[in-house]
Amino acid sequence: MPEHSLKSFDRLPWKERWFVRGRLASAPLAEMASRARGATLLDVGCGHGALVALLVEGHPERQVVGIDPDARKIGWAQASVGRNPRVELIACTIDTLAAERPGTFDCVLIADVLYLLAPSVWREFLAAARRLLRPGGLLILKEAENDGSWRARKALWQERLMVWLLRRTHSSGAIGFVPREVLANAIRAAGFVLDETTGYAKGYTTPHILFTAHVP
Repeated sequence: MPEHSLKSFDRLPWKERWFVRGRLASAPLAEMASRARGATLLDVGCGHGALVALLVEGHPERQVVGIDPDARKIGWAQASVGRNPRVELIACTIDTLAAERPGTFDCVLIADVLYLLAPSVWREFLAAARRLLRPGGLLILKEAENDGSWRARKALWQERLMVWLLRRTHSSGAIGFVPREVLANAIRAAGFVLDETTGYAKGYTTPHILFTAHVP
Protein backbone atom coordinates (compact mmCIF):
# COMPACT_ATOMS: atom_id res chain seq x y z
CA MET A 1 0.00 0.00 0.00
CA PRO A 2 1.36 3.48 -0.79
CA GLU A 3 2.55 5.26 2.32
CA HIS A 4 0.00 8.06 1.89
CA SER A 5 -2.79 5.45 1.95
CA LEU A 6 -1.49 4.10 5.26
CA LYS A 7 -1.90 7.58 6.71
CA SER A 8 -5.65 6.98 6.95
CA PHE A 9 -4.82 4.52 9.76
CA ASP A 10 -2.71 7.02 11.70
CA ARG A 11 -5.70 7.91 13.87
CA LEU A 12 -5.82 4.42 15.32
CA PRO A 13 -4.02 3.31 18.51
CA TRP A 14 -0.49 2.11 17.84
CA LYS A 15 -1.39 -1.57 18.33
CA GLU A 16 -4.04 -1.32 15.62
CA ARG A 17 -1.72 0.60 13.27
CA TRP A 18 0.91 -2.11 13.56
CA PHE A 19 -1.73 -4.79 13.10
CA VAL A 20 -2.68 -3.21 9.75
CA ARG A 21 0.95 -2.95 8.67
CA GLY A 22 1.57 -6.55 9.65
CA ARG A 23 -1.50 -7.69 7.74
CA LEU A 24 -0.31 -5.95 4.59
CA ALA A 25 3.21 -7.36 4.92
CA SER A 26 2.15 -10.94 5.62
CA ALA A 27 -0.55 -11.53 2.99
CA PRO A 28 -0.87 -10.83 -0.77
CA LEU A 29 -3.69 -8.31 -0.39
CA ALA A 30 -2.18 -6.13 -3.12
CA GLU A 31 -2.42 -9.08 -5.52
CA MET A 32 -6.10 -9.41 -4.64
CA ALA A 33 -6.72 -5.72 -5.20
CA SER A 34 -4.93 -5.80 -8.55
CA ARG A 35 -7.45 -8.37 -9.82
CA ALA A 36 -10.54 -6.43 -8.71
CA ARG A 37 -12.79 -4.84 -11.29
CA GLY A 38 -16.00 -2.88 -11.49
CA ALA A 39 -17.53 0.12 -9.75
CA THR A 40 -19.19 -1.61 -6.77
CA LEU A 41 -16.96 -3.83 -4.65
CA LEU A 42 -17.49 -5.78 -1.44
CA ASP A 43 -14.83 -6.91 1.04
CA VAL A 44 -16.22 -9.72 3.22
CA GLY A 45 -14.46 -9.98 6.57
CA CYS A 46 -12.84 -6.59 6.06
CA GLY A 47 -11.42 -6.29 9.58
CA HIS A 48 -9.58 -3.00 10.04
CA GLY A 49 -10.02 -2.12 6.35
CA ALA A 50 -6.56 -2.76 4.90
CA LEU A 51 -7.91 -4.34 1.70
CA VAL A 52 -10.67 -1.72 1.49
CA ALA A 53 -8.00 0.98 1.45
CA LEU A 54 -6.20 -0.77 -1.41
CA LEU A 55 -9.41 -1.14 -3.39
CA VAL A 56 -10.47 2.48 -3.13
CA GLU A 57 -7.02 4.05 -3.63
CA GLY A 58 -6.61 5.51 -7.12
CA HIS A 59 -10.12 4.48 -8.21
CA PRO A 60 -12.46 7.47 -7.89
CA GLU A 61 -15.16 5.58 -9.78
CA ARG A 62 -15.48 2.91 -7.10
CA GLN A 63 -17.82 2.49 -4.17
CA VAL A 64 -16.41 -0.05 -1.71
CA VAL A 65 -18.39 -1.78 1.02
CA GLY A 66 -16.69 -3.66 3.83
CA ILE A 67 -18.48 -6.00 6.21
CA ASP A 68 -17.34 -7.87 9.30
CA PRO A 69 -19.28 -9.52 12.12
CA ASP A 70 -16.80 -8.03 14.63
CA ALA A 71 -18.20 -4.60 15.53
CA ARG A 72 -14.92 -3.75 17.25
CA LYS A 73 -12.99 -4.08 13.98
CA ILE A 74 -15.64 -2.18 12.05
CA GLY A 75 -15.15 0.62 14.55
CA TRP A 76 -11.42 0.73 13.80
CA ALA A 77 -12.15 0.72 10.08
CA GLN A 78 -14.72 3.51 10.37
CA ALA A 79 -12.20 5.64 12.26
CA SER A 80 -9.63 5.23 9.47
CA VAL A 81 -10.43 4.28 5.86
CA GLY A 82 -14.13 4.70 6.62
CA ARG A 83 -13.67 8.47 6.60
CA ASN A 84 -13.52 8.21 2.80
CA PRO A 85 -17.02 9.07 1.45
CA ARG A 86 -16.76 6.26 -1.12
CA VAL A 87 -16.40 3.64 1.62
CA GLU A 88 -19.27 2.05 3.57
CA LEU A 89 -18.55 -0.22 6.53
CA ILE A 90 -21.15 -2.42 8.18
CA ALA A 91 -21.04 -4.80 11.14
CA CYS A 92 -23.01 -7.74 9.77
CA THR A 93 -22.75 -11.21 8.27
CA ILE A 94 -22.68 -12.08 4.58
CA ASP A 95 -26.12 -13.74 4.85
CA THR A 96 -27.65 -10.52 6.17
CA LEU A 97 -26.18 -8.44 3.37
CA ALA A 98 -27.14 -10.99 0.71
CA ALA A 99 -30.76 -10.76 1.85
CA GLU A 100 -30.70 -6.96 1.71
CA ARG A 101 -28.63 -6.30 -1.44
CA PRO A 102 -28.80 -9.22 -3.88
CA GLY A 103 -27.17 -8.69 -7.26
CA THR A 104 -25.57 -5.43 -6.15
CA PHE A 105 -21.83 -5.94 -6.62
CA ASP A 106 -19.44 -6.26 -9.54
CA CYS A 107 -16.77 -7.90 -7.39
CA VAL A 108 -16.74 -9.70 -4.03
CA LEU A 109 -13.42 -10.24 -2.26
CA ILE A 110 -12.91 -12.63 0.67
CA ALA A 111 -9.56 -12.89 2.44
CA ASP A 112 -8.90 -15.47 5.15
CA VAL A 113 -12.44 -16.17 6.29
CA LEU A 114 -13.23 -19.79 5.36
CA TYR A 115 -10.56 -21.25 7.63
CA LEU A 116 -12.48 -19.79 10.59
CA LEU A 117 -15.70 -21.56 9.56
CA ALA A 118 -16.67 -25.22 9.62
CA PRO A 119 -16.36 -26.70 6.09
CA SER A 120 -20.01 -27.78 6.36
CA VAL A 121 -21.10 -24.12 6.00
CA TRP A 122 -18.70 -23.13 3.20
CA ARG A 123 -21.17 -23.85 0.41
CA GLU A 124 -23.85 -21.72 2.08
CA PHE A 125 -21.33 -18.93 2.72
CA LEU A 126 -20.08 -18.91 -0.88
CA ALA A 127 -23.63 -19.16 -2.22
CA ALA A 128 -24.38 -15.92 -0.33
CA ALA A 129 -21.38 -14.33 -2.06
CA ARG A 130 -22.78 -15.48 -5.40
CA ARG A 131 -26.19 -13.93 -4.63
CA LEU A 132 -24.51 -10.59 -3.92
CA LEU A 133 -22.88 -10.52 -7.36
CA ARG A 134 -24.37 -9.35 -10.63
CA PRO A 135 -24.36 -11.80 -13.57
CA GLY A 136 -20.75 -12.08 -14.74
CA GLY A 137 -19.55 -10.74 -11.38
CA LEU A 138 -16.12 -11.65 -10.04
CA LEU A 139 -15.18 -13.53 -6.87
CA ILE A 140 -11.64 -13.11 -5.52
CA LEU A 141 -10.91 -15.43 -2.61
CA LYS A 142 -7.69 -15.92 -0.65
CA GLU A 143 -7.00 -18.54 1.97
CA ALA A 144 -4.02 -20.44 3.32
CA GLU A 145 -3.78 -23.98 1.98
CA ASN A 146 -2.68 -27.12 3.75
CA ASP A 147 0.18 -28.17 1.52
CA GLY A 148 1.91 -30.25 4.19
CA SER A 149 4.71 -27.70 4.59
CA TRP A 150 6.23 -26.02 7.61
CA ARG A 151 4.46 -22.86 6.46
CA ALA A 152 1.08 -24.53 6.91
CA ARG A 153 1.98 -25.78 10.40
CA LYS A 154 3.32 -22.36 11.38
CA ALA A 155 0.21 -20.60 10.05
CA LEU A 156 -2.11 -22.94 11.95
CA TRP A 157 -0.41 -22.33 15.28
CA GLN A 158 -0.26 -18.61 14.56
CA GLU A 159 -4.00 -18.47 13.93
CA ARG A 160 -4.75 -20.51 17.03
CA LEU A 161 -2.74 -17.96 19.01
CA MET A 162 -4.63 -15.05 17.39
CA VAL A 163 -8.04 -16.59 18.06
CA TRP A 164 -7.71 -18.41 21.38
CA LEU A 165 -5.07 -16.47 23.31
CA LEU A 166 -4.82 -12.94 21.89
CA ARG A 167 -8.48 -12.87 20.74
CA ARG A 168 -7.57 -10.68 17.77
CA THR A 169 -9.72 -12.81 15.47
CA HIS A 170 -13.19 -14.29 15.97
CA SER A 171 -13.90 -17.88 14.94
CA SER A 172 -17.01 -20.03 14.70
CA GLY A 173 -15.02 -22.63 16.62
CA ALA A 174 -13.32 -24.17 13.60
CA ILE A 175 -9.74 -23.29 12.70
CA GLY A 176 -8.07 -25.25 9.96
CA PHE A 177 -6.58 -25.28 6.47
CA VAL A 178 -7.38 -27.71 3.66
CA PRO A 179 -5.72 -28.64 0.35
CA ARG A 180 -6.33 -26.23 -2.51
CA GLU A 181 -8.52 -28.68 -4.42
CA VAL A 182 -10.97 -28.81 -1.51
CA LEU A 183 -11.28 -25.03 -1.68
CA ALA A 184 -11.62 -25.11 -5.46
CA ASN A 185 -14.41 -27.71 -5.21
CA ALA A 186 -16.27 -25.56 -2.68
CA ILE A 187 -16.12 -22.59 -5.05
CA ARG A 188 -17.47 -24.67 -7.93
CA ALA A 189 -20.18 -26.20 -5.74
CA ALA A 190 -21.48 -22.72 -4.96
CA GLY A 191 -22.11 -22.12 -8.68
CA PHE A 192 -18.98 -20.27 -9.71
CA VAL A 193 -16.79 -20.90 -12.73
CA LEU A 194 -13.18 -21.08 -11.55
CA ASP A 195 -10.83 -18.91 -13.64
CA GLU A 196 -7.49 -18.82 -11.81
CA THR A 197 -5.65 -20.56 -8.99
CA THR A 198 -2.34 -19.02 -7.90
CA GLY A 199 -0.10 -19.94 -4.96
CA TYR A 200 1.72 -17.26 -2.99
CA ALA A 201 3.97 -19.16 -0.60
CA LYS A 202 7.31 -17.85 -1.88
CA GLY A 203 8.28 -14.73 0.01
CA TYR A 204 5.78 -15.40 2.81
CA THR A 205 5.72 -17.63 5.88
CA THR A 206 2.15 -18.70 5.10
CA PRO A 207 1.15 -20.84 2.07
CA HIS A 208 -1.34 -18.39 0.57
CA ILE A 209 -3.60 -19.52 -2.26
CA LEU A 210 -5.62 -17.10 -4.39
CA PHE A 211 -8.65 -17.99 -6.51
CA THR A 212 -10.62 -15.93 -8.99
CA ALA A 213 -13.98 -17.12 -10.29
CA HIS A 214 -17.04 -15.62 -11.93
CA VAL A 215 -20.80 -15.96 -11.97
CA PRO A 216 -21.79 -17.51 -15.30
